[in-house]
Amino acid sequence: MELRQLHYFIEVAEREHISEAALHLHVAQSAVSRQIANLENELGVKLFEREGRNIKLTPIGKIFADYTKSALKAIDHASKQVEEYLDPDRGVIHIGFPTSLAGHLLPTVISSFKEQHPNVAFQLRQGSYHYLIDAVKKRDIDLAFLGPVPKKDPDVTSDILFTESISALLPLDHYLADSDSIILSDLKHDQFILFPEGYILRDIVVDACKQAGFSPTILSEGEDLDAIKGLVSAGLGVTLLPESTFYHSIPRHTVKLPIKIPHVRRTVGIITPSSRELAPSEKVFYKFVKEFFSRLEQFE
Repeated sequence: MELRQLHYFIEVAEREHISEAALHLHVAQSAVSRQIANLENELGVKLFEREGRNIKLTPIGKIFADYTKSALKAIDHASKQVEEYLDPDRGVIHIGFPTSLAGHLLPTVISSFKEQHPNVAFQLRQGSYHYLIDAVKKRDIDLAFLGPVPKKDPDVTSDILFTESISALLPLDHYLADSDSIILSDLKHDQFILFPEGYILRDIVVDACKQAGFSPTILSEGEDLDAIKGLVSAGLGVTLLPESTFYHSIPRHTVKLPIKIPHVRRTVGIITPSSRELAPSEKVFYKFVKEFFSRLEQFE
């Protein structure tokens, strides 16, 4: 069994078409067909079955594909370890992050790190809370920034970097706009603008409202912060957002107010896979991030 056969196999499995796989691999179609046939002969099973013009994995093929993907990721990681052992300042770090941390936290951390390690490259992937956790577990990304930090998950190692409050964002003409703070139950008759289902910030808001004794009436949903803030600015409803999302400015025609009761907060941190050791460049970045926020905390 050759590494090339496994790469060809995965390419065909994902594209379900030999000619398309060959085109992407920049090799002849016959070469791909031959390697797949050799692999099937060596294993003694059929990995693919024809379905019209396409081919699909057989049941045993699906099992073999899952293990092959894990094996190839492990090999890639091992190669990366060797390369970065020779020069940890020239690695590539794959980082995941949610929408709520994209505006200020991530750019600030990476730009500060690049000042000290200019040759380390980054590949960034934005995603929802649960997607990022799964991506770290599957080795699709090396580490992820998250808020809140997951608890009691044996497959990830979590470190809290800081804790922040969740504030209310109201239209400027809201009857509570001149208040110094609000009690969340004061918004029980308001219409809320939230992230869609599946986003952790939506869960935080819904849980906080239930803690205050009501279920929020959700008028509209937005998949990014600017959309949600824009709808509030237009006077269509209210929302709750983390303090860090207001770092640059508060949107026009809105007011940000602290929530007095209940005190809604979230942790923000970084997660890494517990099943493998970080590569040298990842360790350097991980250590930098923890020290970076430790220094910030000393000045607060």
